[in-house]
Amino acid sequence: MSSADTTLGAAAASALPRRPARLWLTGWAAGLLWAAVGVLTLSWPNQEVGFKEWGYTREFGLAALAGAAALALAASSGVAHRSWPLARKLHRAGPWLVLLAVLVGIWETVTAKLALLPSPFFAPPQSLIEIYIGDWKRLLDSLLNSLWLLANGYVLGAISGFITGVAIGWSRGLGYWVHPLLRFLGPVPSTALLPMAFFFFPSSWAAAVFLIALATWFPVTVLTWSGVAGVNRAFYDVARTLGADARFLIFRVAIPAALPHVFVGLFMGLGASFSVLVAAEMMGVKSGLGFYLSWAQGWASYANMYGALIVMALTFSGLITLLFAVRDRLLAWQKGVVKW
Repeated sequence: MSSADTTLGAAAASALPRRPARLWLTGWAAGLLWAAVGVLTLSWPNQEVGFKEWGYTREFGLAALAGAAALALAASSGVAHRSWPLARKLHRAGPWLVLLAVLVGIWETVTAKLALLPSPFFAPPQSLIEIYIGDWKRLLDSLLNSLWLLANGYVLGAISGFITGVAIGWSRGLGYWVHPLLRFLGPVPSTALLPMAFFFFPSSWAAAVFLIALATWFPVTVLTWSGVAGVNRAFYDVARTLGADARFLIFRVAIPAALPHVFVGLFMGLGASFSVLVAAEMMGVKSGLGFYLSWAQGWASYANMYGALIVMALTFSGLITLLFAVRDRLLAWQKGVVKW
């Protein structure tokens, strides 16, 4: 064995004991802070605001203590049993868990304990538990309606944008006629067309589907067009030499080579569709998370509004994560190039 191998082995061996120590400290720091949040919630009486006592305070405090115990157990098991996957995840999320505990503790203190922030605009964290337990049916119904509306508009816009992009990327003649339309309508925000869409379409739901599809169609079209037009001409020459026809060139050469650009367009279209979805539900569609937000604001139920915002953020983030998983599956050679 060479001296270099001996040095590398010694360095690796010396690094192993310190790694579990860092994991242990990170997990226990987060656990102690969450335990402090639980003790603060349970031991410090709430301030009454408008003859109202915040419900589920005890449950929230016990949940914080249970989370602290789980974090401490996970940190200890990660060190004792060298369960590296769990320990690495805990170490990676540790700083965020610490920061979240600090923020939740401050939130609890300035709302429920000291009432420094005006009520009902700022509700304590335990109010979210009350919303999710007491109003989960309406939230679930709103979520399902939003997902159904989003699926119809996004799928329609993605398919039409993909077809349009491939067509104008392959045919210069079509590009001549469609390009000015893209430059004219594409930069216009779809939300600006809400009044016209609600007027021309037979229902507000159909208008919302059209606007979501339009918001998705533009980035998918442009990025697909760019991908098809940018394919290396040498690929076509080789395929033609082997006897490929136009159909083979489109479906087996142009489209596979353009897929990285297509997925970028799908990501951009999905992000644009979220804003149009919420705006359409707030203004015309009488269902969905956007409508729930508008309803909660109208009744000054700001805790309901915060609960819906959290559901919305988790849902939209999950959809983007799912799209990234599909991308990594289809474009395995580009896995990790774009991360979410």
